[in-house]
Amino acid sequence: MLALQGDVREHAAVLTGLGADVRLVRRPEELAAVDGLVIPGGESSVIDKLSRIFGMQEPIRAAIQDGMPVLGTCAGLIMLADRLVDAIDGQESFGGLDVTVRRNAFGRQVESFEARLDVPVLGAEPVHAAFIRGPVIESVGEAASVLAALDDGRVVAVEQGDLLGLSFHPEITGETRFHELFLSRVSRRQ
Repeated sequence: MLALQGDVREHAAVLTGLGADVRLVRRPEELAAVDGLVIPGGESSVIDKLSRIFGMQEPIRAAIQDGMPVLGTCAGLIMLADRLVDAIDGQESFGGLDVTVRRNAFGRQVESFEARLDVPVLGAEPVHAAFIRGPVIESVGEAASVLAALDDGRVVAVEQGDLLGLSFHPEITGETRFHELFLSRVSRRQ
């Protein structure tokens, strides 16, 4: 669990509830000791800055290139995107997902909303998704696959290899299936 900023506690609670051994990652040596990484929601520009201050940017990029399973939610999706729209000056991402993501695409905090999403890879039961100042995936390259979209067609969940990127926060709605999918990918690599 990348623990530089964001809703770390909420993700840790879901993962612990699923039986995972959760370790907080703030330094390169801590990253080297884990088999998968969750990049939580929060503020992507702050996560970017802190990752550079703590010497984490390049180790995370290398881990992604080496195939480490990663789940990124909200700001975590932004950090996994290869291309950003509306980023602040100098903002960088870790990359890995062949997508273009627009930050804060759903507006301000007061415009947050919840929706039910069809996610066939997770089964027939719809996903209860909370969108809080979330990003939207504006374009999906050939290497990535769409997992879910809103009724209006805006893409809000993608995967590419063992990378999962979500515009929303399953960790705050009681939805565990994305975390289960992430953990299954971690288990395959052990």
